[in-house]
Amino acid sequence: MLTAAEIAQKIRAGELSAVEVAQQSLQTIQQKDPEVQAFLSVTEELALERAARIDEAVRLGSPVGPLAGVPVAIKDNMNLKGTRTTCGSRILENYLSPYSATVVERLLAAGAIPVGKVNMDEFAMGSSTENSAMKRTVNPWDHDRVPGGSSGGSAAAVSAGMTPIALGSDTGGSVRQPGAFTGTLALKPTYGRMSRYGLVAFASSLDQIGPLALSTRDLALVMDATSGRDPLDSTSLDVKPDFVSALGQDIKGMRFAYIKESLGAGNTPGVQAALERTREVLESLGATFSEVSLPTLEYGIAAYYLICTSEASSNLARYDGMVYSSRVQSEEFNTSMSQTRGEHFGHEVKRRILMGTYALSSGYYDAFYSKAMKVRKLIAQDFQRAFEQFDVLVTPTSPFPAFKFGEKSSDPVAMYQSDVDTVSINLAGVPAISVPAGFETLEGKDLPIGIQFIAPALKDERLISVSDAFEKATERAYLKVAP
Repeated sequence: MLTAAEIAQKIRAGELSAVEVAQQSLQTIQQKDPEVQAFLSVTEELALERAARIDEAVRLGSPVGPLAGVPVAIKDNMNLKGTRTTCGSRILENYLSPYSATVVERLLAAGAIPVGKVNMDEFAMGSSTENSAMKRTVNPWDHDRVPGGSSGGSAAAVSAGMTPIALGSDTGGSVRQPGAFTGTLALKPTYGRMSRYGLVAFASSLDQIGPLALSTRDLALVMDATSGRDPLDSTSLDVKPDFVSALGQDIKGMRFAYIKESLGAGNTPGVQAALERTREVLESLGATFSEVSLPTLEYGIAAYYLICTSEASSNLARYDGMVYSSRVQSEEFNTSMSQTRGEHFGHEVKRRILMGTYALSSGYYDAFYSKAMKVRKLIAQDFQRAFEQFDVLVTPTSPFPAFKFGEKSSDPVAMYQSDVDTVSINLAGVPAISVPAGFETLEGKDLPIGIQFIAPALKDERLISVSDAFEKATERAYLKVAP
């Protein structure tokens, strides 16, 4: 499969037709998605219409964008005008987007072709995509295993070769962990680098849109096209993106450090081997390696799940059957609202709403939510101190490769622990990237492993430099479409 950069270059040069590329992507979806089940909807008419416009612009010699003709999959919690945006939930299964998210608009302006909306854990609440109310997306590397979550559909679409790029959202690891499970690159930018306008909120102070791809250059192109200040999002940052320029930069002399707390007994042998292999590759490029302790990270999971569920409790209050969502009809308002929420929300969403409402309730706010916010500040300070000594921190993206369906779904606490290496990055608001760094063979199947690089706030481009250097040094050995 061609990368996004290669597709766009060939279309601009007239060597490829955007319509042919779109048709090929749609054909691959038709062939592979009956098994993978990544797509909730396919926007064939829209894709071919936009592709024809790009071909006409190329014919006339008009300028086309840096992603001209590149197929993209969009997580189904981002609005794309005229399409359904379900968030993987029955409560929004008939919601038709009246507008497009800013990031989606910017991708379209750069020439990208939306071929469909992809599956996710309901309202982005989960680490396996098993919580979707719509369908079960499988891991393209092993159909008995999960693709990760909540952006499992986005990761599976790229990993299976159905699209070269996809958009996901990351609240506590939801692009990075599925990226690791499916062997795709996944970037969680600094909070505010990408607009959240048009992204359906789960936990507003933690949510961040991020791209997935099989090439660092593709990530850079997406970030340059979509990042920057948005007047429709007051939390967006006025920072000019410069990601493509970060490609090919020398990382000699860059100071790396393992986070001590991520080197525990929970890592599988394959993950430990990938960590050591990563160190050897980077040292061969002239980087230095050490170790640093961030003692507050042990409280990251507890703090994260108190904060995210509290914010979810507030954000999801709008789905009452009166305006946005499906409705269970009743003569009495309160009955209609409670039955609507009870019947149309899934178990995990209801669990998190109850947890968050409890944490915010009178008498418990100070004991839980307020304390979690103090821990969040301490975690951010730990990262700040570490970055005074080191340029990039290194952890596994996940302590283990993709797990089997049902293996953790009956134990919510075990499922939450899947995010142990990722949630603190969202709490601190710093950027991180998951890079495919090896495989672990389980039951005769080679399963991808991801290593996570973490940079200081606003140093997102540094992660592109590191990922690009690693990709080239390993000769793209770990970046491949699933067999």
